[in-house]
Amino acid sequence: MDHDNFVGRLPQDNRAASSTSSTPATWPEFYRTRRLEAQLRRAVDGGLASSRLRAGFDRLFAALPDLVGPDEPPSRLHGDLWGGNLLVDEAGAPCLIDPAVYGGHREIDLAMMRLFGGFGARVFDAYDEAWPLAPGHEERVGLYQLYPLMVHVNLFGGGYVQSVESALDRLA
Repeated sequence: MDHDNFVGRLPQDNRAASSTSSTPATWPEFYRTRRLEAQLRRAVDGGLASSRLRAGFDRLFAALPDLVGPDEPPSRLHGDLWGGNLLVDEAGAPCLIDPAVYGGHREIDLAMMRLFGGFGARVFDAYDEAWPLAPGHEERVGLYQLYPLMVHVNLFGGGYVQSVESALDRLA
């Protein structure tokens, strides 16, 4: 993605993550700095981040490169893909609204689609038929649901903090 945008009303930084060498930034660096750390900072600044939440992210960040799955080229992501952003037109064709697009790991949108529902098994079966996911993708769903959960912490308050804490406990 060549410019920043918003997820809900929150700014979303889409710049490549800083790399410590002349090689391009990696997906784990981007996911950590541009997605998870950005939301964590916002939650800390807003007084929403418990010590358990902060400690969970510390553990996760130490393990993140080993958790993200095999390297693959970035995919164009909707970025806010839940059932409420899927409509159908008068012919019954699907239409997606309210994008928060960026380039990232394709499992992100699929994890969010599972987080809030609205998508049937047929969608996931068709996806797997067209472009099978890497082994272990089921174990990464919780990892890739952290970003939208943290967005919800920052948009709707502390009620989502316990969900994030529980997810972090399962991951690291």
